[in-house]
Amino acid sequence: MAIRELSQVEINRIAAGEVIERPASAVKELVENAIDAGATAIEIIAENGGLSLIRVSDDGIGMDEADLALCVRRHATSKLPSGDLMAIRTLGFRGEALPSLGSVGTLSIVTRPRASSRGHEIEVRAGQTSPVRPAAARPGTCVEVRDLFAATPARLKFMKSERAENAAISDVVKRLALACPHVGFALTVGERASLQLARAAEGDENAVRARLARIMGREFGEDAEPVHLERDGLALTGYAGRPTLNRPDASLQYVFVNGRPVKDRLLFSAIRGAYMDVVPRGRFPLAVLFLTLRVEDVDVNVHPAKAEVRFREASLVRALVVSALHDALRRAGAMAARPTGVLMPAGAAAPEPVQYRAPLRAWPQTSFAPTYPQPMADPPGGFAEAALAFDTEEARPTPTNGAAHDAPDSADTNYERLGMARAQVHNTYILSETPKGVILIDQHAAHERIVYEKLKAALAGGRIARQLLLIPEIVEMPEDDAALVAEHAETVAGSGLALESFGPGAIIVREVPALLGQCDLQTLVRDLAHELKDSANTVEARLHAICATMACHGSVRAGRPMRLDEMNALLREMETTPNAAQCNHGRPTYVELSRGDLERLFERR
Repeated sequence: MAIRELSQVEINRIAAGEVIERPASAVKELVENAIDAGATAIEIIAENGGLSLIRVSDDGIGMDEADLALCVRRHATSKLPSGDLMAIRTLGFRGEALPSLGSVGTLSIVTRPRASSRGHEIEVRAGQTSPVRPAAARPGTCVEVRDLFAATPARLKFMKSERAENAAISDVVKRLALACPHVGFALTVGERASLQLARAAEGDENAVRARLARIMGREFGEDAEPVHLERDGLALTGYAGRPTLNRPDASLQYVFVNGRPVKDRLLFSAIRGAYMDVVPRGRFPLAVLFLTLRVEDVDVNVHPAKAEVRFREASLVRALVVSALHDALRRAGAMAARPTGVLMPAGAAAPEPVQYRAPLRAWPQTSFAPTYPQPMADPPGGFAEAALAFDTEEARPTPTNGAAHDAPDSADTNYERLGMARAQVHNTYILSETPKGVILIDQHAAHERIVYEKLKAALAGGRIARQLLLIPEIVEMPEDDAALVAEHAETVAGSGLALESFGPGAIIVREVPALLGQCDLQTLVRDLAHELKDSANTVEARLHAICATMACHGSVRAGRPMRLDEMNALLREMETTPNAAQCNHGRPTYVELSRGDLERLFERR
């Protein structure tokens, strides 16, 4: 076939296929233009999922007659004054959006500069541009796109339902609204006004929180922990949601780079890594993060829709995000899971976070005595004597009045944040009484977190104590799994577990971390093979995943009877353990019920 030069209309339609993927893409480009024009109020209207009509109106600087004629020509932009592609400080810059929209639909623009009394309009229909003509207009710009993809009807077959397209438009507007709290937004889809966001004054934290709550949900607006960290020319600000507030997808994770909304795999991976120990697998935390860095250190010109970026120092960026989120979660403390249903009515205050090693609080002991059957005096498995036994000298702060923790019925006992154990329910849950109410603790989940944090601390210090097995354990498993475990034996050894291949389909265990004591090594090694398949590629991530698996198998199990002194020792350990409100899998370790919750249950108020 002979080579021919493409027509301008064909060039624009090809560009439109890259830039305008769906109606939400058109909304994104038009709203970004409005923000770059200095708008303080933007109104967006979409009909039929944006396919019939998209209208974006703003009160920005507007355009004169000459600029209006140029703006619909391809690769014409006001946003690259120096021509330096590595010094981009605006959201839009390619100069392709408006001509692309005009090539696949009907585009009309009405605009008036703020300092002028005259407005003008122009229209582009299927790639054909009308002359600029005078028009009545208010200061700012109004862009209308009608019959999107009418010139490329094959693209319409790939559109989703009207509801799905409306949801995509709403998501785009929410991302830009979070990036620009100083701009007011009004979104109408169909006949319904779906989003109304007032402009936030500079430095008005309450208004910013109100916008967060409107977009992310009331719980996030109330409980999100501020994030702030600066390092090596990078700065990260924003808000991190508490671990117990999570979703089955990442739709409420918003990330911005120099004010630009992006969907960057590196940043999302950093968020996932920071929350790895406190959010269940398959669940996603909520976060709004703003990364600021020098424009020359980030390339925003790597994706036609500007949705992805490339960092010059990707490892520094990832480390900054993980460190900042860890700091925020540590400051927030461990938040107890919210009681469900009637126990937590709208507007009720969230439970207080656990403050690690909080001072003892004196509270007179009541005459209440547990009426549940008492646990066995000497429970099987030798919990108190095993290597997992709590270090009472370290874990139990000395009571100020001399009362011992293993004597909870004394006349004057000091109560700490998690109270004093009163009974064990179903040999699985610990019932604790506090001055403010009661707490139910999942004994396995709580101890699993304690063991995991101790293993991580020992791993970080390079001092995991090992215990040589008198009789090595042989674990039979599928050959592929056995080969995988043997291949990573050196990495696994860093966590204190000494494994070797013992022929096809078998692994021999010679040493285990002393912290584990007695545990089911057969199940542990088989689960370890599964963890090695799924864990991240970094050595640190693999070691942490291995420690989490070992902690799960080396913790006191559900159904295991416990004495009151053991229960109280567990509570004291929880109070000195980071992230104690969630187990390694992200499940809550305890639920707190206030006196008010109990009174509502029994209709006392």
